[in-house]
Amino acid sequence: MGCQSKKYAKFLDTELGSRKQKSSQKSPVKSPAKEKSPEKVVEEVSETQEALKESVKESTAKRKKSIPRKSTRKRQNLEEDAETDELKGFLDIVPREEAPVEVEFISTKFPIVDWKTCVLTETFMYYQVFRGDGSSKNYKVLSEMLEDFDRLDVEELYRLVKNRYSASSPEGFDLMLWGDLHTLFEPDEEDEIWKDQHEYNLLSWRLCDFCGIHILLMDNGLAIHMLTEKKYPLSQEMLTKMLSRKLEVDHESSQAFELLRFIRSQVQK
Repeated sequence: MGCQSKKYAKFLDTELGSRKQKSSQKSPVKSPAKEKSPEKVVEEVSETQEALKESVKESTAKRKKSIPRKSTRKRQNLEEDAETDELKGFLDIVPREEAPVEVEFISTKFPIVDWKTCVLTETFMYYQVFRGDGSSKNYKVLSEMLEDFDRLDVEELYRLVKNRYSASSPEGFDLMLWGDLHTLFEPDEEDEIWKDQHEYNLLSWRLCDFCGIHILLMDNGLAIHMLTEKKYPLSQEMLTKMLSRKLEVDHESSQAFELLRFIRSQVQK
């Protein structure tokens, strides 16, 4: 027994010594970390604070860039809505009576190729307008034509009238049509129609949006036809009368609002 005990003790000493050696090889004991000086700690804290400040600045700058754009768009939309509501006050909506629509004629519309004046009596006449397919339609005045015509139709008719009277002067009812078209496309502020504006009593101001022309009708029967995008020698008094009378339309449209803006801009100058 004493011999075995000695052997066992020797074995334990050998085994324990071997384990300690392996343990020291696998997990070397780390030396304790060197303690930082107070100055080093203050420096690291300062650097962290500076980095945080820069991050906050960048985030704030991004927000400032995005927020004004959104607020500007919203403000612009609100201003446009307010202006549109104000312009609606200058509209007089008068729906047209429903008329049968000639779908086939509209989809296969032919250009205007000729016209003639038909006088039945001293007080009764009409203009007959011919198209390229041989069809024709009668109209009493230019204002009536504009209910059917688009802008190209009006330009074609004016070209035909100008060509016919390029070497001669129109007379009678031909002179009336020539004068209306000449005033429409080539207004001259020296013409009497503009000089006598102070004598006119405005009855109505109407928009024919299909051809982009608006019409002033006076109490003496005079009608002044004007392109919506063109400036005419209208007096401040007449411009004010137009807005006061209101623009007669059959429905709200962007063209009507653009015309109202255009006229108001001239009044405010």
